[in-house]
Amino acid sequence: MALKEQIDLMKLPEHLAIIMDGNGRWAKKQGLLRAIGHESGTKSVKSNIETCAKIGIKYLTLYAFSTENWNRPLLEVETLMRILIKALKKELKTLQDNNIKLNAIGNLDKLPRTAQKELLDVIDKTKNNTRMTLTLALSYGSREELINVVKSISDKVKNNIISIDSIDGSIINEHLYTQNLPDVDLLIRTSGEHRISNFLLWQIAYAELYFTDILWPDFKEQDLYEAIISYQKRERRFGKTSEQVK
Repeated sequence: MALKEQIDLMKLPEHLAIIMDGNGRWAKKQGLLRAIGHESGTKSVKSNIETCAKIGIKYLTLYAFSTENWNRPLLEVETLMRILIKALKKELKTLQDNNIKLNAIGNLDKLPRTAQKELLDVIDKTKNNTRMTLTLALSYGSREELINVVKSISDKVKNNIISIDSIDGSIINEHLYTQNLPDVDLLIRTSGEHRISNFLLWQIAYAELYFTDILWPDFKEQDLYEAIISYQKRERRFGKTSEQVK
């Protein structure tokens, strides 16, 4: 039986997040420049976006550029920003054809002005699409996000907008970048690393984690199916016993 046919479409993760890792190592293995690895990674981005939309994933979040990535060599950062701008221009048609809404989270003010403009343009042009929400985490760091949440809530408490006693999980959710997204159900990381790397720390509290040795440019449709099949074989208990969730 083909992998796609093994997937239970009634038990898909509602929110899938992916740490796209391994572009540089992929290029090194091929004897190519790191920039070529990042370019090749965009092909996997397109393939996986289309696959998720096709099978019915409602929310897909991709870790595209972290707050720590600003510390990479300047030339590589500039290359990544150029690739981002190029991809946004090129893939607008893909998003429209697949009825996909683009969203972005992170400290977007740090992006180059050209990248901000292109990003906001695509977000605006796809805002009415309903099949799937694609979120790009750009200049994103979960610790920075949580620090901002604490500051924002503290300011509201100080100004008597909310009381300390009213602060709960829902209040925190309302102040996150991801306030309009459900919690992550499945988190995939490619390239053999077994780290979260400061990605959606609050939002993945009960996510299933899936690690694969495949480098991101090689992560294709069948690999995504394998991850989803693994997810569907697991029992999600959310702190309860097996008997309680049956």
